[in-house]
Amino acid sequence: MQLILLERVAGLGNVGDEVTVKPGYGRNYLLPQGKATLATDANRKVFARRRQLLEEKQRHALEQAQALAEKLAGLKLTIKRATSDGEHLYGSVTTHELADLLHENGHEVERRHIILDDAIKTVGEHAFRVRLHPDVVAELTLTVESENS
Repeated sequence: MQLILLERVAGLGNVGDEVTVKPGYGRNYLLPQGKATLATDANRKVFARRRQLLEEKQRHALEQAQALAEKLAGLKLTIKRATSDGEHLYGSVTTHELADLLHENGHEVERRHIILDDAIKTVGEHAFRVRLHPDVVAELTLTVESENS
């Protein structure tokens, strides 16, 4: 399936790239999300007229993501959780809880953009990432404290 990308898609291409993808990926994800359009002669002409606007929109989104990443870099996150022995948590800290914690600090981040390499199940400092844009990933640190102490 031949498509023209309307925005940057990680691992696939930039605005205006004409790519070949599997039909299911195109039909079920790229087209419904507005990330691409079919590569027909008519759509190529329409895209040529809209190219500058779409590139400016992407540049603006990148700048906003970079600004948010700078704000998040200086953020100190702390959460208190119940522990069994003062070190191991009952359960783990989830991406949903991290998104809520970021929201409480005035930053709107979707849960699905939070990346945990390992489950957070112990007291201490833990690193996690937030994908703000296909080209921008913010590194954050969470301090987990015991409620028992």
